[in-house]
Amino acid sequence: MNIAALVSGGVDSSVTIPILKEMGYEPVIFYIKIAMEDEPGYMDCPSEEDIEITTWLARKYGLKMEIVDLQKEYWDRVVSYTIDSVKRGLTPNPDVMCNRLIKFGSFEDKYGKDFDKIATGHYASVIENDKGFFLGTAKDTIKDQTYFLGQITYAQLSKAMFPINNLWKKEVRKLAEEMKLPSAHRPDSQGICFLGKINYNDFIRKYVGEKPGEIIEMETGKVWGEHKGLWFHTIGQRKGLGLSQGPWFVVKKDIEKNILFISNGYDPVAQYSDIILLSDFQFINPFHPLDFGTPQKVCFKIRHQPEFSTGMLSVEDGMHIIRSNEAVSGVAPGQFGVVYDNNKEICLGSGVITL
Repeated sequence: MNIAALVSGGVDSSVTIPILKEMGYEPVIFYIKIAMEDEPGYMDCPSEEDIEITTWLARKYGLKMEIVDLQKEYWDRVVSYTIDSVKRGLTPNPDVMCNRLIKFGSFEDKYGKDFDKIATGHYASVIENDKGFFLGTAKDTIKDQTYFLGQITYAQLSKAMFPINNLWKKEVRKLAEEMKLPSAHRPDSQGICFLGKINYNDFIRKYVGEKPGEIIEMETGKVWGEHKGLWFHTIGQRKGLGLSQGPWFVVKKDIEKNILFISNGYDPVAQYSDIILLSDFQFINPFHPLDFGTPQKVCFKIRHQPEFSTGMLSVEDGMHIIRSNEAVSGVAPGQFGVVYDNNKEICLGSGVITL
């Protein structure tokens, strides 16, 4: 079986290489360049160190390695999606779209067609049964990354391979140490990789600009200050508002009137919602187990986190609606609502949270 292994230089993707070798495969290692290296202030994500580690792995295990440049594709598909979403007052998730559009999208289109499988270092699994392929959750529920994979297509899943799916993060670290991999003690990446060291707000300010508007307390209608643009804030945000007499939470955005609504207190009622509307919902496998003759019990996530919420999923007037058993905080339009089966074992699909 021909396997393309996508290696970023981090510990998770690095460990996939010796695992694949132990399984008897000779994968071709690919390092994908997506970072905005021409952007002023970019501090290299750090791609030079990534490539050094990836090259070291290829030499150690006697494997072919290729560096592929998908920066243009990333800008055209992921960065442009991010900017467009921000302009519309939404909270985008570039990492979710990167998996669908770049790692299992553009890469497959340009380089992956001759390979049977595309292996990555995601904490997830592929379940195959008589109804085809399903995206399964990982053994390590803390590190599980199926939320970020909830938008991949069935065709993409059928070629996906996740070699570390049965390992805990601490086991991955231990394997890397035992094999003396240079990434063994490398910290996990944080933030949005394509930005490198560029500040997110600075990036948004450059490409979207500023649009001042009022900050209003939801319950009282009192004006507390002025924001510089709704796109600098997200639902559920607490820090960075610069207001006295807090804590304050961002609970709503009025895009049309350019108003940022806030609520006071450590756990304000206004930041919770028990109804989540999902547009453009897609099931990864069309042979999913849900029957929409009646509302269906599901587990779900509205952000990347270990915990699941539970509720009922129904379809009304073409819109998928989750009615949560308990109100959840920080429901942010533009983010993804990812749905799982009731056993928390299969990621069924996802949609975009809308108003």
